[in-house]
Amino acid sequence: MMYPFLTLDDSAEIVHSEMRPDGTVKVYVEKPDAQDGFHSAVCILPGYQWQDITGFSQAELDRYDEVIHSTAHLIL
Repeated sequence: MMYPFLTLDDSAEIVHSEMRPDGTVKVYVEKPDAQDGFHSAVCILPGYQWQDITGFSQAELDRYDEVIHSTAHLIL
């Protein structure tokens, strides 16, 4: 199950899973896009490992990484 966490000013939504048995949490970022439908990426906490990135620029990923770093204590 995924839990809503935050909506950013660029319409990106951040949701997260429960803590999994291995101690990690899956954080999912999704943003609507007129051409592609949605851009998305997954960040695995606590290691901040990004995977399954589709459509986001490096600048966008850097911003989302900063947001997740600054709020991870609330997610975990």
